[in-house]
Amino acid sequence: MSTSSTLTPTSPFVLLPSSHARVLDQFPGADELEKRLRQKIRGEVRFDPASKALYATDASNYRHIPIGLVIPLDEADVIATVELCRAFNAPLLSRGAGTSLAGQGCNAAVILDFSKYMNKMGPVDPVTRTVRVQPGIVLDRVREAAEDFALTYAPDPATHSRCTLGGMIGNNSCGVHALMGGKTVDNTHSLDLLLYDGTRMTVGATTEDELTAHIAAGGRTGEIYAELKRIRDAYADLVRARFPNIPRRVSGFNLDELLPENGFNVARALVGSEGTCAVILGATLNLVQSPSSAPSSASASQTSSSPQTTSPWSSLTSPSASKAWTVSCSTPSAANRRPSKISRSSPKAVASS
Repeated sequence: MSTSSTLTPTSPFVLLPSSHARVLDQFPGADELEKRLRQKIRGEVRFDPASKALYATDASNYRHIPIGLVIPLDEADVIATVELCRAFNAPLLSRGAGTSLAGQGCNAAVILDFSKYMNKMGPVDPVTRTVRVQPGIVLDRVREAAEDFALTYAPDPATHSRCTLGGMIGNNSCGVHALMGGKTVDNTHSLDLLLYDGTRMTVGATTEDELTAHIAAGGRTGEIYAELKRIRDAYADLVRARFPNIPRRVSGFNLDELLPENGFNVARALVGSEGTCAVILGATLNLVQSPSSAPSSASASQTSSSPQTTSPWSSLTSPSASKAWTVSCSTPSAANRRPSKISRSSPKAVASS
């Protein structure tokens, strides 16, 4: 016996009747969606009861049985998953380590778990103090690589040994030193995004000339920038007057980041939106001087001539070539480097394993 689902005028998604729905209360078309996903996805597709039970909770007291689980191998898997979910009107939920305390990591949706395969990072740039990362990389891996250059990523939540950067961007993580180094929003340079309709965007700070050009170009991207500009122009005075000026304001949307004086920073406006607006495919982070080590002129001169790789993730071996990924930086000599490794199972693993 199955419980019929309903459509509401305010939501295009199929809503399950209860957050404690039984296994028999299936999302309509779940079997066909699973079949189509298995045909397209090179990573893992898990719709079995055990996997859904594991992902029904996070670090909170909430429980929502998901439609199913996809563990994408790469960006192509994410794009294919979003395309198929859109065809089935299935909601999506991005998930990292599942350390959310308010239920953000569980929902009646198809869950995208980035932590197993999409956990790479590019080379640390000690000149610009930036690094590109995939959403599933653990914070400590980034900080360990940055320490080779006397740098660090400032936000440091208590779950730093397991929380992922995608999750930190989702909830605008802070940590005990946020007052000194800033929140995640203060340390995000740009975001690579995938929207539910399939649109790809790279967003960050935007000058007025760039904003005008984006709108003039038209298309879906132009439409989005035009609407964001409309929101900014309509509410700028209220945002300036009413947004609380406190160091650890992490609730709600960061509409203040769209103000001209803040550089119309769409990336920072999305930090803390909990994946409700877009899927994060990658991020460029700002690094700061590490308080645990002093900058070295020798290392600075050594890294200034470091070769740049053509692929942002090419400083790491691919999961198809190795079961361990080494987080490294592109420096001429690695004699004194201490690489960190993450042991991962083969991407050929199946749901039953």
